[in-house]
Amino acid sequence: MDIFIQQIVNGLVLGSMYALIALGYTMVYGVLNLINFAHGDVLMIGAMVGLTILKIVQVVAPDLPGIVMLGIAIIGAVPVCAILNIIIERVAYRRLRNAPRLAPLITAIGVSILLQTLAMLIWGRNPIPFPQVMPSDPIHIFGALISPTQVMLLVLAVSGMAGLVLLVEKTKMGRAMRATAENPRVAGLMGVDSNRVVVMTFAIGAALAAVAGVMWAATYSTAQFAMGFVPGLKAFSAAVLGGIGNIYGAMVGGLLLGLIESLGAGYIGDLTGDFLGSQYQDIFAFIVLIIVLTLRPSGIMGERVADRA
Repeated sequence: MDIFIQQIVNGLVLGSMYALIALGYTMVYGVLNLINFAHGDVLMIGAMVGLTILKIVQVVAPDLPGIVMLGIAIIGAVPVCAILNIIIERVAYRRLRNAPRLAPLITAIGVSILLQTLAMLIWGRNPIPFPQVMPSDPIHIFGALISPTQVMLLVLAVSGMAGLVLLVEKTKMGRAMRATAENPRVAGLMGVDSNRVVVMTFAIGAALAAVAGVMWAATYSTAQFAMGFVPGLKAFSAAVLGGIGNIYGAMVGGLLLGLIESLGAGYIGDLTGDFLGSQYQDIFAFIVLIIVLTLRPSGIMGERVADRA
């Protein structure tokens, strides 16, 4: 039972990061019907910027508590990623809104390669250790262990997801997002500035990715220029699993995928050895994606949406 609870805790931590990243995919797809495959690399930029800010803070104010240092790193990474994603939308995607779907897909892959190359030039190609600023003593919960960094991650993930739900459901901008997602032409006739809505969507998705990126690097104690590829691909799988275009589906899909990976890797590790368990972990996301696309292409909470006129 202790092993089961530990794997549940690990799955919730991993799934929370997937959910934060998946929200960026699903929001952009909901508004533009576009898969932004460069989103994982925005996460990587957030991690790298957060790492740089954290090292500066350690030099300037070494006596600050670790949680404050990490908070400053996140606060600094969020606007950088938001501005970067706005630039990506303006330069790479805006002119391709009415183009065949293959064109923005290829463009997104090109943007991803460009971001990785720029990161490699700025921060180098070798993995960079992420400073351990949070306390290392684990917290005991019902026989399971969870680190203070993971607790902070869960708090940030829940806060971010709750804030996004409130934004979409209760604010004027949220109504504009839902109207644009439903029919951008009709929304424009009703006075909604679709360009502003799209910019805000990209900015919010990037902010969530920045939080996930810094916490991913803090959790695994390393960052490098290619770190966003696998989490981005798995988060896309989570968005599809939950129902691409549905923010609740992205949350459910991310948490479910994290639990599936953690439980599968943990119990396979017990049966075949820790090495095989850790190696099998990465394939669960793609097995789930294949199964979902085969049996339910719209995802767990997805809806069939009519083609836009």
